Amino acid sequence: MSDLPARVHIHEEGPREGFQIEPGPISTEDKVRFIEALAGTGLREIECVSFVNPRRVPGQADAEDVARWLKRRPGVRYTCLWLNLKGLERAVASGLDLAGRLLVGASEPFTIRNAGMDLKAELGEQKRWLAKYRELGLAVEQVALFTAFGCNFAGDVTPERVVEVTRLSLENAAEAGFQVGKISLADTVGWATPRAVERVVGAVRQRWPDKAIALHLHDTRGVGLANAYAGLKLGVAHFDSSCGGLGGCPFAGHKGAAGNICTEDLVFMCEEMGIDTGVDLDRLIACAQLAEKIVGHPLPGKVMRGGGLGALRARLKAAE
Repeated sequence: MSDLPARVHIHEEGPREGFQIEPGPISTEDKVRFIEALAGTGLREIECVSFVNPRRVPGQADAEDVARWLKRRPGVRYTCLWLNLKGLERAVASGLDLAGRLLVGASEPFTIRNAGMDLKAELGEQKRWLAKYRELGLAVEQVALFTAFGCNFAGDVTPERVVEVTRLSLENAAEAGFQVGKISLADTVGWATPRAVERVVGAVRQRWPDKAIALHLHDTRGVGLANAYAGLKLGVAHFDSSCGGLGGCPFAGHKGAAGNICTEDLVFMCEEMGIDTGVDLDRLIACAQLAEKIVGHPLPGKVMRGGGLGALRARLKAAE
C-alpha cells in the first residue's frame, strides 16, 4: 500500500450532477443554500451548475441565477460544466471559476446520445474550444473522458481505446500550445470494477507517467467505493464525488445510473486510512442531511446515517 497518497483532492459535484437528475423542481434558493453549506466543510472545489440546454436538462435552467446569488467563500473554487461553445460563453458570463478542460467520450454511441456528435466531430469541437480558451487566456487543466470503463450502448471499453482517445485529445491540446497536467477517467454509467480501474488507470499511467489521474466514479452496482479504494492503492489523489450520493447521468440508457460515489463515505474511508482530505466530516454529514431534505427522498449515503467514528471513540475513551 506504499502508493497511497498522503492527501486527496475532492471535487464535489452534488449541486450540479446531483440535482440535475432530480424529477421535482429544486428552488434556486435551496441550491445556493446547499452550495454555501458545502463550502463551509473544508471542500475546496464545488461544481455548482451546468450550462446546458434547459430543454434537455431542465433542472439546470436557473444556472445563471445560482451563480449570481452565491456568497463565495475565499479559498473555494466554484466551478461549472459546459458541453459546447454556447455553454462556455454562458459560463464565462456567469463569473464562476473556469477550469479549462477537453471533454471526449471513450464510447462513441454514448457521445452521440450525450453531445450529439461522433468522435471525429468531437475532436473538431475540441479545436474550437482550444481556440476559445486561448482567446480567454485560460489554461487547459485536464482531458476528461466519459464512459472510460464501459457503456450501456457499446459494452466494455478497452484500456487501449481509452489510451487512443486520450492521445488524440492531448495531441489536439499540444498543437494549440497547451500542456495538460491531468487525465480524468469517468465511469459515467457504472461499468467499472476494481479490476477494470486497475487496468485502465495502469494503462493510462504507463503511457503518461507524468500526468495526474482523476476518477469520476458512479455507484450503480454498489462497487463505487471499492473502485475508489482500487484507485487510492494506485496513488490516485483526485476524485469527483457527490454529497449524500446524489445524482446520476440522465443519458445513461437505464434508470439505475446511481450518483457519484458519496463524498462523506469517501472522506470517512480516506481519513480512516490515514489519508488527509481537509474536510470536516461532521459538517459534511449535516450537508448530506440537508440535501436529503431538499430532494425529499432518502439518499444512498451510509456515513450520513451511521456517523463517523471520532465521537464514538471519544465517548468510549471518556468511559474508561
